[in-house]
Amino acid sequence: MISDRGYQVAVVGASSLLGKELITVLRERKFPISQLVRIDTETEEPEIPILDLDGGIGDMSPREDVNPSEPDLAFLVGHVRGEDALPAFIRQDNSRCVVVDLRDEAAATRARMGREPNGWSLSAPFLDREFSIPGAPLESRRIVSAHPATIILGGVLLRLSKRVSIEGAVAHVFAPVSEIGAKAIEELQRQTVNLLGFHKIPEAVFGGQLAFNVLPRLGRSRRGNAQNYRDELIDLESRVRSQLQVYLAGRLPMPALRLVQAPVFYSLAVSLYVETASPVTPEVLAQTLAGERVRVAKLSEQAPSPVLVTGSNEVVVDAITVDGGRPNGIWIWATADNMRLATVNAVEIAERVTGTVAARPDGVPSHP
Repeated sequence: MISDRGYQVAVVGASSLLGKELITVLRERKFPISQLVRIDTETEEPEIPILDLDGGIGDMSPREDVNPSEPDLAFLVGHVRGEDALPAFIRQDNSRCVVVDLRDEAAATRARMGREPNGWSLSAPFLDREFSIPGAPLESRRIVSAHPATIILGGVLLRLSKRVSIEGAVAHVFAPVSEIGAKAIEELQRQTVNLLGFHKIPEAVFGGQLAFNVLPRLGRSRRGNAQNYRDELIDLESRVRSQLQVYLAGRLPMPALRLVQAPVFYSLAVSLYVETASPVTPEVLAQTLAGERVRVAKLSEQAPSPVLVTGSNEVVVDAITVDGGRPNGIWIWATADNMRLATVNAVEIAERVTGTVAARPDGVPSHP
């Protein structure tokens, strides 16, 4: 699969927010790439420039003499107008190309299909390692990269379950507009500016006012057929719920889950209430949660927020508190950069499948 120069890699949806962040993470982790094929799914006639990275990860000069018909590795990060619009090397089951899917489309359905070697498997490498998640085979060539909300909730709940018995949980996920895409970021910015200037606000994306507001769902006015109404928020909630079912695998109760559209550009925030079988101190729970990819803040530090975690690879958990009226109830507030967490997870999947050694931000190699 690998040549002397590295892997041929395709990014389907390279012009999307996730696509740009993914290419940045590939550079930072020094993933061995010989040619990078960027496929833009946002245009009717996508251009496919071939990029030669053999001279260094920063060399982005076009290559026209490379055949992109079947790369070694493909990342799906952009919205595609139906599965038929996908490149042939992704649609064909007998393709040798390893596909890592970060998209909303059909991801939850694929996760429910199971972990057959020739089917789609769901993966968050650091959780797979720590909790011996059944399946997640290295030989799988079709892999769904777990959504950041799945990584946060699954990681927190599974780590807690190592120390305490969980009776039940309720989770509110505050989703940033970057989950919808660049069009949502632009509309939130225009809504904010127009409101401050006492002008009419655009509502094409959100179907209502999101600036200085929160929405439990996107407005029906943005859809032509109200009877078949669905929106990105509802779809994302379904996706996260399905993925959590795979990860928790009956080892602890599924949390009640609700997604709320927040008026922030980037980073997820999660408010999680957990009820345990017996009281446990916040100090013990903090020690249980802290570890790979998760940092627990102290009360003396500034409270974690979507702004503070932007650009970070970590899930940052605020100081844990006990519910004032329920001694067995604990409250957990966690935040993470949704774009960063999603793309780092996807690249770690590629590193695991290929056996590639990652590079830390300081340039020192480290095993994924």
